[in-house]
Order: sequence, then structure tokens, then C-alpha cells
Amino acid sequence: MQKSELGAWGEQQAALYLQQQGYRIAARNYRCRMGEIDLIAQKDETLAFVEVKLRKDACHGEAREFVTASKQQKLILAARYYIMSHPQAEELSLRFDVAEVYAPQGAGGPCRIVHLTDAFTC
Repeated sequence: MQKSELGAWGEQQAALYLQQQGYRIAARNYRCRMGEIDLIAQKDETLAFVEVKLRKDACHGEAREFVTASKQQKLILAARYYIMSHPQAEELSLRFDVAEVYAPQGAGGPCRIVHLTDAFTC
């Protein structure tokens, strides 16, 4: 399986998990000139911009550690662009989350998801 296919599988697992937790997926792989946001999910009056990180395990660090300051800045810029192009988003509370997907056997096998809310701020 290609790395991009594995990443898409991880994002799908995270989306399913969020839906099970009561979120509605507003967008997947939102792209703009500022960057990309893996998932944009809404629950009640909160809109979460979610970065998904897939790893086999945490031997070389937890997945959240790979959301660097540079990546955070790109996510913030992309989120601002999303909000500008979706005025209804201004009415919601906004936050940045990280969804860690641990899949020791790769795609198709069992996985464990850790959802970190408010993982970083603007």
C-alpha cells in the first residue's frame, strides 16, 4: 500500500471515530493556497480543525509530536482561510485538534485512536 493510501485510510478511521463521538464531518482534505486541513468536524457549537497523524506505534515518539510549530502555523492560516470562505463558521467556537491513529498492522488491521482536543492554539 502506498503511503498516500495509508494516510487516507488513517484519515478515514479518524473520521469514523469522530462521527461515533457525535461529530459531523464538514470537510475532508480541505485545501487552499495556505495549506491543507485533514478533517473539519463540528459538534454542537464547536468547529474543530483536525490534523490526523498515523503511526504504527509510539516507539519513536507520540504522533502528536510530529505536528510541529511550522505545521501548526500552516493549519492556522488554512483555518483562517476556511473561516473567511464559510462565514457561518464565525458563529462557532473554534479549536485545533490532533487525532493520533496507531495501527500496528497497517491499513485494514485494528487501530487505536487518541483524540486530543485543543491540541494547540493560535
